[in-house]
Amino acid sequence: MCVITCAAVAPFALPLEGRILAHRRLLVELLRALPKERYEEMLTWLDDNRLYRTDQEDSGAALGDGIELELARADEVQVLRRMIEAASD
Repeated sequence: MCVITCAAVAPFALPLEGRILAHRRLLVELLRALPKERYEEMLTWLDDNRLYRTDQEDSGAALGDGIELELARADEVQVLRRMIEAASD
């Protein structure tokens, strides 16, 4: 399971980080409670959305505004997928 230490988070961000962790844990439990077929569909969706994809042919091309949001979204999907894997072990 993904664990964030207090030293890794600025003190003013701890309440927000605590809320995010609570939501992550809730999502994991909700996903695990789904019927098997739907659970597997959601795992596939998570796998399909783990990485940020761009339609640009040149990987060195300048990325547009909003890239931080998309990278954070992809990172969050990866975190959730790892948490689900850890909870299933």
